[in-house]
Amino acid sequence: MASSSLPLGKATSATKITDLDEDSLAQCASYLNLHDVCNLASTCSFLKSVAYSDPIWQRFFREQWQKLPSSSLPTSGARDMYLARHTAVQQFKFTDPFYCNLYATSDPVKDLFFARNAIFFSQGSIVQGITMTSNPKGTTVDFLGMHSLRGHKARITCTRLFSLDEIPLSQGQTEREQNVLVTSSCDRTIRIWWKGSCLRCLRGHSSPVLSLSNKLLGDDSSKVLASGGEDGTVRLWSLGPSGKRGQHALKATLHGHQKPVNLMSVAGHNTSLLVTIARDSKVRVWDTTVSSPIRSSGCVGMTSVPGVPINMKCHESLLYVAAGSSVTAIDLRTMQKVITAAVHQPKLYSFDIFPSKSLICTGGDGRAMLWDIRRNQEQSKPEPIAELDGHYGPVTLLHMDAYKIVTGGRNDENVNVWEANTGEQTNSLLACSSEDYGTKIGCDALAVNGSRIITAGGYDDASLLSFRDFNNATNVVTELGKEPLSKFWDSMSDGNNNNDLNLFIVCR
Repeated sequence: MASSSLPLGKATSATKITDLDEDSLAQCASYLNLHDVCNLASTCSFLKSVAYSDPIWQRFFREQWQKLPSSSLPTSGARDMYLARHTAVQQFKFTDPFYCNLYATSDPVKDLFFARNAIFFSQGSIVQGITMTSNPKGTTVDFLGMHSLRGHKARITCTRLFSLDEIPLSQGQTEREQNVLVTSSCDRTIRIWWKGSCLRCLRGHSSPVLSLSNKLLGDDSSKVLASGGEDGTVRLWSLGPSGKRGQHALKATLHGHQKPVNLMSVAGHNTSLLVTIARDSKVRVWDTTVSSPIRSSGCVGMTSVPGVPINMKCHESLLYVAAGSSVTAIDLRTMQKVITAAVHQPKLYSFDIFPSKSLICTGGDGRAMLWDIRRNQEQSKPEPIAELDGHYGPVTLLHMDAYKIVTGGRNDENVNVWEANTGEQTNSLLACSSEDYGTKIGCDALAVNGSRIITAGGYDDASLLSFRDFNNATNVVTELGKEPLSKFWDSMSDGNNNNDLNLFIVCR
């Protein structure tokens, strides 16, 4: 009897993913998230056409903007419409975001920033945290309460946020998704906070602590935090799982600066290198792996910049320093000046950079300027690609990301929003305005995270924080400077919310 089995050495050809038709693959892709679909599109032209198909992007559209009416769902060209709306949301191109005012004590608001599900800011010696969550439909934000972190005895000077993956305080995987807050203070201590409590207090500075490293130094097995003091010292702290506290966590003290260390950053090309700038504009680079009794032996590079330092950013092997009226790029491998990337006369007040697009933004008196680093490499004198006019007084607050630039200042009642690539204005928001007080005030602090922005300003007896989320906004800006306050309070109400838009958290 003839055997039905295949001859030895032969086998049926394996089915490949490209053997399926586009409809079948699009159905399979319904189980993929946005990141997975983008990766699928980069594999080959056939899978790219599948990844760009309308059913996939219609699903993403529905999931991201559940509040929008079904009539707004794209029937064709869904990917292009998704990306266009995503860009418009990120650039705040709407007049009806979700809006809420939050009140705090009258102490000035500093170090304002977003965390995963919270907003943090400092007031004097206290850190305030506001817990928030999106409602089940994702249409509004619920503010669950405010908690105060108390422990410092003097003004907080710097705050940093790290993940538990970076600071090994717990081995629980679910807990590793949370963040650890680090603060420095004029009381000469550094405190590490987690879940509303102080886990460690690092002591060793003999003067106020002014700065903290933006990242942790070292590899996964040995994480180190750097701090800069008013006495010019740089101190390294071990944050390993041993949990050393107080002075026992002090790994090294680096001497060399003669003035207070105001700024510090970890080098982009080497996580063992620390860059510090003192108040006298002297720049030093430290190799934090060097262990020697010679107190300044860790310094592997020195230079200086003209003018008072305002801010600095590291990208790969380059250091960008904003000081005086210019932004200078320095090669950390040679400590040589590479280029003057921007000149903003007569004085700089703020600076930010988006390195992947080679764009710099600087804040001056009455305006900000946008600069293209690549274009200025070919010119003897740097020229801006756009002037962001319309402010009153110094632009002291500046945020920059892939989509937008946000600018503001204490003397200006408006916060302005601009396209990152062109400098074209997309919106102008009232920084802080309250019907209770009936006056408009300038902006002391701001923070931006995607479609969300929070601004803070101070009245005589209270500080006001104004929160906006543009994710589900629908009314496109048609005329800048025409932002009615009443519109914010009514536009997103669905009739079932009594408190969402009128929630005030008072901390007195």
